[in-house]
Formats: sequence, C-alpha cells, structure tokens
Amino acid sequence: MTLWQEIQYKMIRSGNKLVWLIGINIIVFLIINVPAVAEQLFITGFGNSHILAFIHEYLFLPASLPKLLHRFWTPFTYMFMHSGPMHVLFNMAWLYWMGQIFEDFLGNKRTIGLYLFGGLTGGVLFVACYNLLPAFTNIQAASFSSVVGASASVMAVVVATATLLPNYTVGLFLIGPVKLKYLVIFMVIIDFILIAEDNPGGEIAHLGGALFGFIYIKQMQRGNDWILGINKLFAPKPKLRVVSNNTNQRKASTAPKQEDLDRILDKISATGYDSLSKQEKETLDNLSKQ
Repeated sequence: MTLWQEIQYKMIRSGNKLVWLIGINIIVFLIINVPAVAEQLFITGFGNSHILAFIHEYLFLPASLPKLLHRFWTPFTYMFMHSGPMHVLFNMAWLYWMGQIFEDFLGNKRTIGLYLFGGLTGGVLFVACYNLLPAFTNIQAASFSSVVGASASVMAVVVATATLLPNYTVGLFLIGPVKLKYLVIFMVIIDFILIAEDNPGGEIAHLGGALFGFIYIKQMQRGNDWILGINKLFAPKPKLRVVSNNTNQRKASTAPKQEDLDRILDKISATGYDSLSKQEKETLDNLSKQ
C-alpha cells in the first residue's frame, strides 16, 4: 500500500471521524502555508504574503457584521484554519486525545457534529461580544478583528468529554493523574483570564465552544440528543418495510435504549466507569456502535 493509499484509507474508508477531521485540518494548513512560504522566499519577502493576506480576508471569521454579511461562509471556514504550526499541532493533539475518550463511550456518530456546532457557537459568541461589550465597542474593535483556529471546536469536544465522564482520570506530564472535571475547570478559568491579554477573540471563542460541549451533554443526558437528531434528518429512508407478528421480537426492538444510556451515563458521572457491571459495559458498548 502506497502512502497516498494509506492516507485515503485512514481518512475515508476506516470510518474514523477523528482522523478525518485531523486530516482535513492538516491538509488545509499545508495547502495554504507551503505555497505562502515559497512565495515569500522567492517573490515577496518575509512578512509580505499575498496568499496569507487573501486567506485572512476571505476565510478568517470577521467580527464586523457588514463584512460578515458578505463573508457568510467564514463561520465554517475559520474552524479549519490555523495561524501557525504549533497552533494546528496543539489543537489536533487535544482533539485526538479527548476525541478518542469521547468516541470510546458514545461512538463516532456525534464527533463531526460536535466539532462543527462547537466551532459555530464559539464564532457566534466572538461576534456577539465584539459588537456588544463596551471593552470592544469603545475602540470599535469589530472593524479590524477576526478569529481563526479549531480551538472552539476542540474545546467543545474536551468539555463534552469531561461533562460526560467528570471522574475519568488522565495522566499529565510532571503532574500525574488528574480527573477530567478539574482539568477542564482549570482550562476554562485560564481562558477567561486571558481575555484581557493579547488574543481576546480567540479566548472568547474557546469559551463558546466549551459552553456548547457542556450544554450538549447535559441535554443528551435528559434525552435530547441534538446531533443525532440532525443526523436522522439526512439519513436515507428505508425502501422496504418488514412487518412481523412476533410480539417478543417487537418488544425487544422497542426496548428503551435511550433510557438505558441515560441511566448508565448517570452512573458513570456519579461513581465512574469502573463501577459499571459487566452487563452495563456491554450495553454501553452496543449502544455506542448503533
């Protein structure tokens, strides 16, 4: 298998949504930045890239409402753009790390939706704050500000995972084992404090993504799974209908799957994954595959 065939398999045929999202982010970054560096080396000189200027103007999310009206696609494009190699690598590392935990418990049918809605919520909060809060309106910051990066989307995945599994323990370098709930609380507090620093728009977008991740899981635990609900709208309709008179089979097919999931998730939140019985773990695994 060639390198290109292996990449195609990982991104398209494997069904791994995390690899798909990470692959898109890295490919977009390379497509933009490799030509931009070549342009600066041989044509324009460093710090004067027409390619990067075009990307900034047409693919970053602007805070200006008039500009946003004419760049209506930017709430989607900005969440696949990055300002530098460390920016994209840091975001993709967090996405892969937390996304794997998320998919282990809930399957991979929610990952892309969570990423997109987290990014959109972060973008909406960024635009709203820059047009409503005095700290930004007093200096007309919306007229010259924009935001870029997958951080809001990644924060949605991170916070959703911590809300689903607050007592799940991860090992941190030089720190040791830490429960997800404490890690996320620390991250949210730091993001809030950093609003007063050099990148307020980015920090606000992070908080927007975090907010969506938290609300989504809380609603899902109450039986309102927004993402799967939207997925069903686009699912193909079955062309054949099989009718069975077997009452036992009918009862089995209408088993309260959502109620089972809610009960198991509540138990995980209260006492951790290890407290589940073998049957409950099998039920959770089967539901995550559906």
